[in-house]
Amino acid sequence: MTRKDLVVLAADKDMEQTLRGLLARPRALDVRPVAFDVFVHPEHDAACARRGVSFLSSFARRYDHGLLLFDHEGSGREGVSRLEIQNALNGEFAGSGWEQRARAIVVSPELEAWVWSPSPHVDDVAGWKNRQPALRDWLIKMGLWSEGDVKPRQPKEAFRAALRAASVARSASLYRSLAERVSLRSCADASFQELRSTLREWFPRDTRTTDRI
Repeated sequence: MTRKDLVVLAADKDMEQTLRGLLARPRALDVRPVAFDVFVHPEHDAACARRGVSFLSSFARRYDHGLLLFDHEGSGREGVSRLEIQNALNGEFAGSGWEQRARAIVVSPELEAWVWSPSPHVDDVAGWKNRQPALRDWLIKMGLWSEGDVKPRQPKEAFRAALRAASVARSASLYRSLAERVSLRSCADASFQELRSTLREWFPRDTRTTDRI
């Protein structure tokens, strides 16, 4: 069996499709092309938090790197900070055969925190292109976004409310579409930045290339 670069355990289909969309854009991530596989845990975030390291341990000899990705909300460990959870899981990885080649990234509060970038593609994917009022204005009016905040305090609730109002069916493909289209420079979420820096560390671009990002 050919050894691959990366194996990912994601908590759900939305996260899987987000990762697939992102990894299809190596130049935007500032990484080389990555050969990867993504698995979805059928028991979602809580199972990833409890058993994600053991799930991935069987892949340590078949992949160069492993990534465990799940939401803080729904993990069953909401009383512990995301960084504390990550540090504990990374300690488990160190003793599971991966050593320093695998990491956990916990998204706080949930994946939709990555959705709310200033990109106009967010409005398009959510079905709000050319609608009035504009999506953010509507969310503020509905009490789902506070003026001055970078993103909604409950990003999943806000995204789902926007889709319902625009009569857009929620599906994992929406997350892939966003990941494939939105500027990655505009997402300031800490967990996303951590994901991007981890991928850059593991899969650096050839510095001799002149491709523009």
